[in-house]
Amino acid sequence: MKQSFVVNLCRQSAVATLALSLSLSLARAQEASPTNPAPSAVVSLTLDALVAEALEKNPELKFYEAEILAAKGGRKTAGAWANPEVSGGVGQKRVTGGGLSAEGVAWSASIVQPFEWPGRIGLRKAIANHDIELAELGYARFKLALAARVRTLGYGLFAAQEKSAAAGEVAERFKALREVLVQRDPAGLTPLLETRVIEATELNAQRKASDAALETQSALLELNQLRGVATETRLAVGQTLLAFRPVESVAGLVATARTNSYEVRLRAVELAQQGFRVDLAKNERYPALSIGPSYSQDNAGDRERIIGVSVSVPLPLWNRNSGNIEAAKARQMQAETSFYITQREAERLATQAALTYQAKLRDMSKWRPDSVQHFKEAAELADRHYRLGAVPIATFVELQKQYLDAVEGLLDTKKEALEAAAQIELLTGLTPPLASTATEEKK
Repeated sequence: MKQSFVVNLCRQSAVATLALSLSLSLARAQEASPTNPAPSAVVSLTLDALVAEALEKNPELKFYEAEILAAKGGRKTAGAWANPEVSGGVGQKRVTGGGLSAEGVAWSASIVQPFEWPGRIGLRKAIANHDIELAELGYARFKLALAARVRTLGYGLFAAQEKSAAAGEVAERFKALREVLVQRDPAGLTPLLETRVIEATELNAQRKASDAALETQSALLELNQLRGVATETRLAVGQTLLAFRPVESVAGLVATARTNSYEVRLRAVELAQQGFRVDLAKNERYPALSIGPSYSQDNAGDRERIIGVSVSVPLPLWNRNSGNIEAAKARQMQAETSFYITQREAERLATQAALTYQAKLRDMSKWRPDSVQHFKEAAELADRHYRLGAVPIATFVELQKQYLDAVEGLLDTKKEALEAAAQIELLTGLTPPLASTATEEKK
């Protein structure tokens, strides 16, 4: 019965070990690559280099650039005059009566230029100018969001690599120890239970290593998409150190977000634009005027020529554009409500991001710079002394777990602080309260 149980556990360990070996081989392949920057090569870049590459090659940037061009094209159309209108007619004219009769050709032609009611073209230009401003704000917001996302993904990739390496190290340590213990004939209950504890902890460490490898692959796929490179392109983020700075008061950030947030600025431009739309709808109650020269001639009997000025204007009897005016005012009310809600939302998000950032900074301030290294050394020391019988199984297992938890905790805390800093930048437009340094190298 004991042998069957041991065999089953060994099989489970072998399966988990195979998954771990695959994840470790992927990590090793990312660390060692030829100098030729082919798609199969692994390039190690800094966070700043990743951001610069994404801002240069991201394919979605062309969409926002085209949106700006389209808005500028609409500005040209809004300021253009309407084309002149040419009209004419020709026919046969017969004159009878008084004993005389005559017939001949009669024809007429006119060309008129439509003139908009004063101020109408200016209002259309103002609306088009706001379209350009909206497109430019959308472009700037996307670039800022793209940089923040790439920076967060890049650090997430680095953190996943570090967690995968630490989990793999612990798993290999438990695996080596288990292989030694399984070969022995456990005498008594305590050695048998210790073996089971080691086997279970090994499986858990292998699972963490596999999860970190999957997290690495997920971040890599999204980074490649944002960078505009092939999906299979491999990448490693070099040693990354983040230096976080304290932020100003929460009240100051909230006040800045109330005016500087891209969402608030977009809603403000839309509100101003809707005010011009209301004015335009009121202006369109008055008709456009068409004026131009006209000429007519008939050759029935005597030749008769008429040169004059043609004027045409629609009579605003049935349609005073009241429906469009009411619709524009309703849209203006919606824009006002949207602006107010967006302001409140920006205040809430800014407060939440600032509090999160401050909380993560407080957590990191409790860590010593070499805390992870100390936990790593303690885990290695516990491994050696457990083999010598100087450390109990509980201390040995707990130190291995705490080493993994310390690595994960510190990396996750920094990642969450980085995300909060990116949110603050998006909401306030201020420089993010961090500085990153890393070694850029190609292996």
